[in-house]
Parts: sequence; structure tokens; C-alpha cells
Amino acid sequence: MLNRVADRFSRVIQRFLPDAFVIAVLLTIIVLAVAIMFNPSEPVQIFQAWGDGFWTYLAFTMQMVLLLLTGMVLASIPFISKGLRSLANFANTPTKAYLLTFIVAAGAYYINWGLAVIVGAIIAREIGKRNKKAHFPLLIAAAYAPTVLYTAGFSSSIGLTIATEGHFLEETMGVIPTSATIFHPSTVIIFLVLAITMPLFIILMAPKKGITSYAPPARSTDFTFDKPKKDSLNPAQKLEYTPILGMLIGAIGVVYTVGVFATGRDLDLNLINLFFLSAGLFFHRSLGQFAQAFKHSVTSISPIVLQFPFYAGIIAVLGGSGLGDAIINGMVSVATPETFNVFSYWAAGFINILAPSGGGQWALQGPLQIPAAIELGVDPAMTAMAVGWGDAWTNLIQPFWALPILSVVGLHIRHIMGYCILLSIWVGVITSVLIFFLY
Repeated sequence: MLNRVADRFSRVIQRFLPDAFVIAVLLTIIVLAVAIMFNPSEPVQIFQAWGDGFWTYLAFTMQMVLLLLTGMVLASIPFISKGLRSLANFANTPTKAYLLTFIVAAGAYYINWGLAVIVGAIIAREIGKRNKKAHFPLLIAAAYAPTVLYTAGFSSSIGLTIATEGHFLEETMGVIPTSATIFHPSTVIIFLVLAITMPLFIILMAPKKGITSYAPPARSTDFTFDKPKKDSLNPAQKLEYTPILGMLIGAIGVVYTVGVFATGRDLDLNLINLFFLSAGLFFHRSLGQFAQAFKHSVTSISPIVLQFPFYAGIIAVLGGSGLGDAIINGMVSVATPETFNVFSYWAAGFINILAPSGGGQWALQGPLQIPAAIELGVDPAMTAMAVGWGDAWTNLIQPFWALPILSVVGLHIRHIMGYCILLSIWVGVITSVLIFFLY
């Protein structure tokens, strides 16, 4: 029955869901209109908040862009791409195709969600090439669905932010080590339960007829690199393609990041970005090949660069108009110490639809949720993770972070969103129950 429901729902979504950029603009207009109704005497101030906030998160945007780019460039290393293609040969049935795609992407999301974008795209594409009985849109949904799991991994934006000295809530909650957030046993249990049940749900949604098999996109998305012949290189080009420079500067960066981590520094966004950048330089070897991979990856994340300022503007309006406070306080005001983190999860899921940025969302929710948690005697580390899970949960509904992988494989958001919305219902129910009993 589930596969019939998923098929019909997916067809409806494909017909009516607009482009992600259209959604960003529509959400901007809706939030502005509601904020003005909420504060009818302050339309000028609201528009000013939107304009001022449009560029507020430029530094964080650059961190996120680098997180994606360095992960994608690392995944495009020839031996990794070759390994993924070899792995795809094992998916000789539709069930194995969906399961293998999810498992590989989930492992990559745990390490780095920038890495996962291209790993998921490559494994789904290679499986799609080999298995024409697998429904390719569902394969891509399986590659994107583990985005829910990133909040418990090494690139958890909220977990890493509050582990960084000098974060904006340090005076309120202190610096929280990752051992109390992303590596906490309760977080690990939630991760494992979702990682086991989500692929089963995806398999049950698989259509029995009307299969859409893989078709190469009009624009090539293969990571191929032009290597000029050594005897044709001039002195300048020899510097570009010698393996010495890339491996040397990469090794320096890897030694630095491993060294400072080994001596007690906790993981944070800057440290992870430097590590992946350095590892990419080392394994791509030449600066020229690394630059080609970086340039190729930039095209895939251009929609994020375009749309992120619009969502920054929305976050500013939610904060400046009091609308965000009203949404969050309205949900948590009825909470008890036992249910506070569940309500925090739901509030984060709703806010994420309007403002799909873990760090930006934390800037909005953190100052409200953490003092309330402390007042109720709730562990602020668990509240932060509840917000993180909520942010990740509705990434399945908010199309923003699916754009890079869709760009790589040549699909539109409407092709996968029907499956993602149904999956989000399952994730929301399961995670709410787990947070209630574990956090």
C-alpha cells in the first residue's frame, strides 16, 4: 500500500511544487506579510530588518560553502570515485540499490555533509547506470534522506558551534564538548534507530510500475580532469601540475589539524574545513587538478550561494519582528521539563522550513531555548541536540540543501520531494518518541 500512496503523492508534488528559488522568494514575502500583520505599526522597521539581515550570515555562509566544497572535492578524488563505481556493482536488484545508496550516503553524511552530497550523487548515478529496474528519483531520495543524520555527525553545525570557544551563548551555557552532544549515547541511539528504519521505509515506497530509470543529464556531471602531457608543459604549468606543492601544503594542513585535535581542541567548523581542504590537496596531488575539482564543484552549489541571503533575511525578520519569539515561545510555553526537548524539536522543525540554516536557526532559537531549558532544569546540551535534530528533520521538506545533489544528477526538486515528505512523517514520529525518552 505504501508504494501506491508514495507513487500518487509523488505525481501530485511533481505537478504543483515550484522551483526552490521560487519557494525562497515566496517564503520571504509570506514572512514579511505575517510580520507586518504582527506589527502593523512597524512596516518600515521590518523591511529594514530584512535588508540589514540579508548579509548578516556572510561569514557563516562562507563556512557552509567551504564545508560543501571541500567535502565534494574530497569525494571527487579518483580513487574514491573509482571505489564508489566498483561498489555500485553489488546493487543488482532494486532493493539492494536503495539500501546500498542509503548506507553509503549515510556514512558520508556522518563524516561530512559536503562530502555526502557528491558521494550520494556518484553512488546513486552509478547504480542507476547499472540497474535499470531501480526508480532513479527514489534512488536520489535515498541518497539525500540521510541528511537527517548529519546532526549527529562530524559536521553537525549546532554541535560544533557550541563546542567552539567564543560562541555567542558561551556565557549562558558554557562551551559544551562534543562528548556531551554528538557523541552522547542518547544521540548515538537516535542515529542508529533512524539509520536502520529509514532505508526500510524507502524500500516500501519503491514503485512496482512506471519506473523512471537513469538518463544522462544534458550537462556532463562526471568529475574528469584534464592532465596535460609532461613534455608539453611550460615552467609555469609544471608548477601547477607537480605533485610536490599540493602534497606538501596538504600534508602541512593535515598535520596541523590532527595535531591540535590530538592536543585537546574540540571539533569545530573551521578545523573540519581546514582538514578536508588539506586532505583534498594532498590526495589530488597537483594544485591544477585540485583547482579543476574545486571549479567543477562550485557549479553544483551555486543555488545555495544565491538563496542563502534570502533565508538570512527571513531569519532577521523572524528575530526583529518578534514573530520567531512568538512561534518558539508559543510551543515551549506549554512544555514541562519532560516534554521541553520534544517541543524544542518541533519548533526547530517548523523554523527550519522558513530558515534552513542550522547555524542561523541556532542564532534565533538558542537565546530563547537555552535560558528556558536551564530554568526548567533541562540539560542545555540535550536541548541543543533536540534543536539540531529538528533542523535536520525538515530538511526533508525544505528543498534548499537538496539542490547540490540534484544539480549533479540533473533532476529537479519536484522529482524527489514526494518521497521525502512521506519519509519526513516517519522520521518526525520516531524522533519525537526517542527524544522524549532519551533527552
